[in-house]
Amino acid sequence: MKFFPEFALFAGALVLAASAVAQPITVADVKYEETSVVNGSTLQLNGAGVRYKAVFKVYTAGLYLEKKASTAQDVAGVRGPKRLSITMLREIDSAELGKLFSRGMEDNMDRAAFSKLIPGVLRMSQVFSEHKKLQAGDQFMIDWIPGTGTVITVKGKPQGEPFKEPEFFNALMGIWLGNAPADWKLKDALLGKPA
Repeated sequence: MKFFPEFALFAGALVLAASAVAQPITVADVKYEETSVVNGSTLQLNGAGVRYKAVFKVYTAGLYLEKKASTAQDVAGVRGPKRLSITMLREIDSAELGKLFSRGMEDNMDRAAFSKLIPGVLRMSQVFSEHKKLQAGDQFMIDWIPGTGTVITVKGKPQGEPFKEPEFFNALMGIWLGNAPADWKLKDALLGKPA
């Protein structure tokens, strides 16, 4: 049998092209697609990871942006739509989750800035408390849509009016990307840093 080097090069190029096709990333059995569409814009997965509380896996999170970002400042600087998608890995009391989010925002802001956001924080806590419990597999998303605001979607349904202030979305992102994040390993994962 005669060997054609051109064929080997062609076959190698096909293998590389196939591997370059966007593959979903699986984190704790939760699939995160390589792209997500928010308000007509296609965003790419920046990173995904697991939120641990002690030794327990609580939820997975995936961050979608228009372009890759490796620092919290880069994420804040992205002008277009953004999405944080969260899938629960265990049952949690929704009111407790709302309180944890409020505390996470407060821990990553100065008091004056946080006090300006208190009406939004109270409304967000109310959104979660109305759901009583989130079960393993339940999903919620936090989207930033320029010109609209922050939209929180729980189990596929948008919750109330958007939160208009850009500061509110950035304060929410502080829970995961701030100087005192909920989970350092998750922060690194969302920013696309290797484990």
